[in-house]
Amino acid sequence: MSSPERVKRDVFDVCIVGSGAGGGMAAHELTKAGARVILLEAGGKWDNATDSHMLKWPYETARRGGSSPERPFGEHDACIGGWNLPGEPFTTAAGSKFQWWRARMLGGRTNHWGRISLRFGPDDFKHKSVDGLGDDWPISYKDLAPYYDDVDRLVGIFGSKEGMRNHPDGIFLPPPTPRCWEHLVKKAADKQKVTCIPSRLSILTRPLNNRAPCHYCGQCNRGCTMNANFSSTNVLVLPALLTGKLTLRTNAMVREVTLNDRGLADGVVYIDSMTGKEKRVDAKVVVLAASACETARILLNSTSAKFPQGLANSSGLVGKYLTDTTGTDVGGFVPALMDMPRHNCDGVGGAHLYMPWWLDNKKLDFPRGYHIEIWGGLDMPSAGFMGGIQNLPGGGGYGASLKADYRKYYGTNVGFSGRGEMIPNEKSFCELDPEAKDKYGIPVLRFHWEWSDHEYLQVKHMQETFRALLQEMGAEVHSPMPTRERGYGIATGGSIIHELGCVRMGDNSNTSVLNQHCQAWDCKNLFVADGGPFVSQADKNPTWTILALSMRTSRFIAQQRKGGQL
Repeated sequence: MSSPERVKRDVFDVCIVGSGAGGGMAAHELTKAGARVILLEAGGKWDNATDSHMLKWPYETARRGGSSPERPFGEHDACIGGWNLPGEPFTTAAGSKFQWWRARMLGGRTNHWGRISLRFGPDDFKHKSVDGLGDDWPISYKDLAPYYDDVDRLVGIFGSKEGMRNHPDGIFLPPPTPRCWEHLVKKAADKQKVTCIPSRLSILTRPLNNRAPCHYCGQCNRGCTMNANFSSTNVLVLPALLTGKLTLRTNAMVREVTLNDRGLADGVVYIDSMTGKEKRVDAKVVVLAASACETARILLNSTSAKFPQGLANSSGLVGKYLTDTTGTDVGGFVPALMDMPRHNCDGVGGAHLYMPWWLDNKKLDFPRGYHIEIWGGLDMPSAGFMGGIQNLPGGGGYGASLKADYRKYYGTNVGFSGRGEMIPNEKSFCELDPEAKDKYGIPVLRFHWEWSDHEYLQVKHMQETFRALLQEMGAEVHSPMPTRERGYGIATGGSIIHELGCVRMGDNSNTSVLNQHCQAWDCKNLFVADGGPFVSQADKNPTWTILALSMRTSRFIAQQRKGGQL
């Protein structure tokens, strides 16, 4: 085999793989510290400021906003990627069900996420000490709190000071007021004694760092041309480019990390997806931020005489203890919202309220909690709008009467989605498939997956809670309560797109892959800055913790470089 083509035949201070939350933050911090950085992204260039369809009407396109192969969340969605990518398969072991979502664009998943930005709390880092399950992190909330603060100041987040110990407050911008339908949700939650507070979203409600505030068009998922919401591309990567210290390479599918004769990382090999050519980048430090499972895949494919099981895998734990957020949904028809007078219901691109975990698990039959996300209102009609209208009282038909029914029932659907904590288990992991390869010739991942009774009982509680809230609202729920045989309606593993673990941090090289600085035990100039280092999930979405952890890791790298240790 011929030697891979070298990029500029140059040696960079740092090579970062992945441009999402973790990779973007690493690029931002390391260039600011003076490092010469190269950033590799598997997908193509995409700029939310110029490429989004933020204000395009659904009827202006053939699909009316419906999904497309490269945009499963809708034709106008900023997402480029999906669970099934042409030429990039993954496999599942017999008896397992798992879906693996991958972004293929600059900025990664930060372009299309819900921007729910929640700090992990003190218990989330030390839950084994609370209930004896899983493992404690090698760091505490106090260790990460200063970085959470700096992420708040840099990126921007709205919310409210609530003083809840395990749902820490941040440095908040003012939250938007609840919409009409959200007042009904709040009223029902109060009656059911379910905590309901303003959402915590990384969307600006005041100017911050030369970025304009949200003008409430409600289309955050399409990519904000104003940069009022957070995506890595313009909030992190662009400032890094402006330092003159960052080299950006898109369409770069990384295969492996390479080592020098001292056993240190000296660069990466990638495939240029536009030409099919194999190329190489030389670097003094490598930071993997390709997403938890992709980073594990790169490490497992980085075999050598010193690391025959894969780089940084002397513990045998690369790919192990994979988790995803638990989830289920219930929606209903709320008669009180019929014939709603037309009004500006847009707000931000997400709910203005949410429900953090409010109960004591010691009094329940499952050990970890969940939060509740709400949905409803007068959203932009698009393909599939109000599907199933024939199930509403008198709904259906055709012609003028059907149009009248759509107007009558527009905005009457309200629903709840649970997002809860899965406890890591030994039966949920990923490994290299012994036979299958992708179109680049790179071995693909094979997933093993199993929920435990902890998760099933938690989701059962979600279903019961959502139905009680809808009943309090006077809603009609047309879906029956899922049975135990159906897992109480639990979402398939991977479908919530919160995969974490696989490259865990810890305080012992025999039981973890990384130390407390997300530095590989086996290779001191190799770091991980995505969801891979997470020791556990939480009842919160992970992005804010990925950002804070990446910032902490990047500043440690800068300090080590300055001191000559790297």
